[in-house]
Amino acid sequence: MTDIYGSAANSLGLFSSPCLTKVELRLTCKGILDRDTLSKPDPYVVIKMQSHGQWVEVDRTEVIRSSVNPSYSKVFNLDFYFEEVQRLRFELYDINSSYNGLKAALFLGSVECTLGQIVHQRKLSKALLRPGGTVGRTIITIMAEELTGNDDYIELSFSARKLDDKDFFSKSDPFLEIYRLNEDATLQLVYRTETVMNNLNPVWKTFKVSLNSLCSGDHERKLQCTVWDWDSNGKHDYIGEFEATFKEMRGAIDGRQVQWPCINPKYRVKKKNYKNSGIVILNQCKIIKMHSFLDYIMGGCQIQFTVAIDFTASNGDPRNSCSLHYIHPFQPNEYLKALVAVGEICQDYDSDKMFPAFGFGAQIPPDYKVSHDFAVNFNEDNPECAGIQGVVEAYQACLPKLKLYGPTNIAPIIQKVANSASQEVHTKEAMQYFILLILTDGVITDMADTREAIVQASHLPMSVIIVGIGNADFSDMQMLDRDDGILRSLKGEPVLRDIVQFVPFRNFKQASPAALAKSVLAEVPNQVVDYYNMKGIKPKVPSEYQSSRQFGP
Repeated sequence: MTDIYGSAANSLGLFSSPCLTKVELRLTCKGILDRDTLSKPDPYVVIKMQSHGQWVEVDRTEVIRSSVNPSYSKVFNLDFYFEEVQRLRFELYDINSSYNGLKAALFLGSVECTLGQIVHQRKLSKALLRPGGTVGRTIITIMAEELTGNDDYIELSFSARKLDDKDFFSKSDPFLEIYRLNEDATLQLVYRTETVMNNLNPVWKTFKVSLNSLCSGDHERKLQCTVWDWDSNGKHDYIGEFEATFKEMRGAIDGRQVQWPCINPKYRVKKKNYKNSGIVILNQCKIIKMHSFLDYIMGGCQIQFTVAIDFTASNGDPRNSCSLHYIHPFQPNEYLKALVAVGEICQDYDSDKMFPAFGFGAQIPPDYKVSHDFAVNFNEDNPECAGIQGVVEAYQACLPKLKLYGPTNIAPIIQKVANSASQEVHTKEAMQYFILLILTDGVITDMADTREAIVQASHLPMSVIIVGIGNADFSDMQMLDRDDGILRSLKGEPVLRDIVQFVPFRNFKQASPAALAKSVLAEVPNQVVDYYNMKGIKPKVPSEYQSSRQFGP
């Protein structure tokens, strides 16, 4: 048994590839063609990254209404690996009035390049490749900036009073843009607020930007702030502008307001008694310390790893060499490979190295009733196994004792782990985060219950990784991984945060070593950080964690 465990680890060649640096990407487009004479395009861009031959959505920009030359305020944060070719695709879409996701949007074309090309050139411009393969006139420009290491965010709350009225039959519809002055004297859009309709005294929504995006950590870097009156045709009316620095903005940290006169230079020259075109007010400036995954781990947060294995009849008789559960004396099956790949990484973040292992979809002794959450070691009071090797041994030992059956229900095991995770909510400390690895060979049959269970689990310190084993059609499983949209329960309740990652194992048969582990675990660090940030839970500093630990004699 130990040989098979070692063989699986060796065949995967597990290793960690350190991130060389983190980069921020910003996008602009120029020369988007109008669809017709009556309306201008409402464009947005979807960024995708190639993973094992497939394009996976990373993120998307906001939609900019009625614009042929959009400049997006959305910032994309990516990890850059020098030793890897990271292929990116930027897809341009134009939405329509009945917009309801990508399918209702018009695909205008795409640009492909590598992250290395963008980082090397710092500013990469390419012509859009239209559907059909022809080169269009639209130019997409991608700008890259290395993060300085300061991960702090700034929370800002702006309002204005007595802005100039630019509309004849109603009041102005103002929005605020903040630009950073770069070292080459160019202006870089940092943030664009929402539009407040028909209001000369707008209060814009509080927003967050990274300190790096705002001023690259330079508190005295000039910021140009411009107020516009929004128009539906995209030709927004200029109200005025002012210059600021983050050093000035910091004056609002202690609760005081910081104010700037909004100036229209043309009016100042033409009008004798001109004072300003309104006053812009910063009501709040808050510095938010962004903690990293390692901050929580070094502060004592333990990763509680649980595995659930599919024992339904569709896997085939384990005694048959064609079965997905067949135990070959020298070559581990796909269940073992996936288990070892993910477990080997997770066990490094668990101090006791004891892992609960469950099965579902089998008839179990002594009465051989179907169970969807039984302990693989048949010890319901203590389903934990000693290390990943212990899980492998328990898996192999239970196979001859089971009767593979069905159906493929995974909601019960999600709920079981969620019950444990719910106990952690009351501690108000970052001590335990739960990862459930589900290995299954088929499309799940309790999709409604599973969606409900995932929505509820999204409120807990928990992530779910699903690996599809074998050659089944897993297309329906993609809906659980909300990269393509927001997962909702049948009642319409959305997930609070993205906690599911689904991958078919077959995509990794010919991939580089450790590709599976890297793919399924890539989102976990951010999921951990997102949960604790959402709850306002800070990591313990290592000294606090050490002093609070209970050591045995």
